[in-house]
Amino acid sequence: MTKIAKRVMFQGTSSHVGKSILTTAFCRILAQDGYKTAPFKAQNMALNSYVTLSGGEIGRSTVAQAEAAGALPIVQMNPVLLKPTGNSCSQVILLGTSVGNYSASEYQNHYSQRAWDTVKKSLDYMETHYDALVIEGAGSPAEVNLKKNDIVNMRIAKECQAPVFLIADIDRGGALASIVGTLELLEPEERALVKGLVINKFRGDISLLEPALTFLKEKTGIPVLGVIPYLEDLGIDDEDSVSLQDLPSDHVMRDIHIAVMQTPKISNFTDFDALNHEPDVNLRFVQQGDMIGDPDLILLPGSKNTTEDLLYLKRQGYAKEIVEMAEKGVPVIGICGGFQMLGEKVCDPLHVESSNDEVEGLGLLPYTTSMHGKKNTYQVTFDCDDLPFLGMQFAGKGMRGYEIHMGETTLTKPAQSLFHIVQRSEDKVDLQDGFINEKRNVFGTYCHGLFDNDDLRRAVINALRRRKGLPELPVQFKYRAYKESEFDRLAKMVRTHFDMDAFYEILRNE
Repeated sequence: MTKIAKRVMFQGTSSHVGKSILTTAFCRILAQDGYKTAPFKAQNMALNSYVTLSGGEIGRSTVAQAEAAGALPIVQMNPVLLKPTGNSCSQVILLGTSVGNYSASEYQNHYSQRAWDTVKKSLDYMETHYDALVIEGAGSPAEVNLKKNDIVNMRIAKECQAPVFLIADIDRGGALASIVGTLELLEPEERALVKGLVINKFRGDISLLEPALTFLKEKTGIPVLGVIPYLEDLGIDDEDSVSLQDLPSDHVMRDIHIAVMQTPKISNFTDFDALNHEPDVNLRFVQQGDMIGDPDLILLPGSKNTTEDLLYLKRQGYAKEIVEMAEKGVPVIGICGGFQMLGEKVCDPLHVESSNDEVEGLGLLPYTTSMHGKKNTYQVTFDCDDLPFLGMQFAGKGMRGYEIHMGETTLTKPAQSLFHIVQRSEDKVDLQDGFINEKRNVFGTYCHGLFDNDDLRRAVINALRRRKGLPELPVQFKYRAYKESEFDRLAKMVRTHFDMDAFYEILRNE
């Protein structure tokens, strides 16, 4: 007889209430308790993505959930990924592969229903390959203008008859009204699937909240099963760049100051998470209107729309300032879209990303990039024989990262390559990646996850320390071990503040 997984689903009264984090927590909890567990999110809208071993692209938050569950990320965990390109348009990723750009109305009124077939097949696959599925919704299930074409909230819950836990964020205010209002807008059969309420991001004395909890139970007939405290500095990948607004304001002065240019279409900002946890580093995202200041290093991140983000840097005056600072010796590193911006120009003759035929680059490295229809998505293993950035002469083997990019980059004159890619997904390859300038203070690469490699990250920081006359330090922070400890910390905290007996009773009866 075919095995059917146990299923639970987390939905929210709005976006950014903590669905992703609580899904992550229960992926860890169920895995700790002996279930072969996996996350599932039918449709995700995010610029923060990752590449599976098969070369498919899925949301980064789903990957974090899979890691928490100890499961290998696969495309069936997130069958539909929408990557906004601007002007109410998104690139649609179906089972890990781009199927084109669609306007919001085109997708909602037509393509989303075609995507539903893929979602159902993915859900069927997941239900027969795992013991437990922790399913995440998106936004709110009560968006009446979107419910007709819903493929991610109550339609999923009804499809697999998953018990739903409804989450509200009390930190932003209006939690009680948002819960009652959401439930009122659900159809009776949808409301019947909601088995528990969760108050998230609570600060203060819970005894003062008791009248509200009693009110909710009496008003809705649904118990509050968890009041989850606000958890500071949680080192788990976030869904999208909206979470950059929640980065802690750390006024501790550290030795090294790094500025990340937060462009409008920034993608994969998690490339810099590990740097943010280094004890001797201050990491700052430079938003519109901010001064770049006097950083020890400028980072140009990935972009979903390289030419538009490049034009943004020019309009804001940042491009000119970055070039002038680099020419004076300030170090600059570009990753993916940032790597393309460092070159002489970025061409998009087929209008793959935008309506711009070409945009002049920063001219700090001697190459041009031309966009084309094929998207490169690979996990990569790479070696480095010599990274002479600021004279550091780093060498390393078996480092890990991933590629997600459109376009081909071609040298206009000789330049030193940096990384030797030896494996792309499951294939052995022999490819060169990345270039560095003659002054050795500017380099770029297509490899996302570069700074997740502890030895390389520390080597770069030590090069910056030497430049300031500071002593080198050994590896201070181990990123992957830290993430595992954060999954455990999250799971322990949720177990403490959630009625786990009630949760497992619901799980047994679903």
